[in-house]
Amino acid sequence: MGGGRTPAISEDTVKLLLTSGGVTNPSIRAALERMLGKPVEESHALCVPTAQWGHPMCGPTSVRGLLVPEPSFRHLTGLGWASLGVLELTALPTIGADRWVPWVREADVLLVDGGDATYLAHWVRESGLADLLPSLTDTVWVGVSAGSMVMTPRIGSSFVEWASAPDDRTLGVVDFSIFPHLHAFPENSLADAERWAADLGAPAYAIDEQTAIAVVDGSVEVVSEGDWTAFGL
Repeated sequence: MGGGRTPAISEDTVKLLLTSGGVTNPSIRAALERMLGKPVEESHALCVPTAQWGHPMCGPTSVRGLLVPEPSFRHLTGLGWASLGVLELTALPTIGADRWVPWVREADVLLVDGGDATYLAHWVRESGLADLLPSLTDTVWVGVSAGSMVMTPRIGSSFVEWASAPDDRTLGVVDFSIFPHLHAFPENSLADAERWAADLGAPAYAIDEQTAIAVVDGSVEVVSEGDWTAFGL
């Protein structure tokens, strides 16, 4: 399905590049560099692995993959950044904002990996990062899977894996939900996405690994070299 635009969202927040599988093709990379205002190779990134700790299929090995040269992460941390660091949200409340806030402000981009979106939402709030987001209008948030879904109002109960999650609500920075990994797994078919969207009863997108949703200055653009479907938009 082709690209498109729809009205959206407050202008007072980070720029969002919400993906299923990362920066997987030239169109998504071009959108990222437009948002950055410079090449990836001149941009400084912080990687946020926190969502992985909330998902039973993730752990030390998968987190390690973000931080060392592995093919599976070439579309996120392996893009050729000028510098790459780690921002672990669970640690931030114990070290003080005077230390970590400058790290975030000095970064051009936050690379927010997948896992469980409700766990990530919890720690975005608990760490204080949620309070900082409205002031980071020059920063780009690149989400992968749960790192994208966390910005939505709800993810649907089928995507909740964190046992302590009170419900499926997330941060609500945007006004639509995201069904990631369309066609990537047997349980992520278009029919599955249609049932998920019907249960939500709210605006949503289903996106595959070659699709991103860019949110800049209150407008939304679908950037895709693959397949995507909009529900209720």
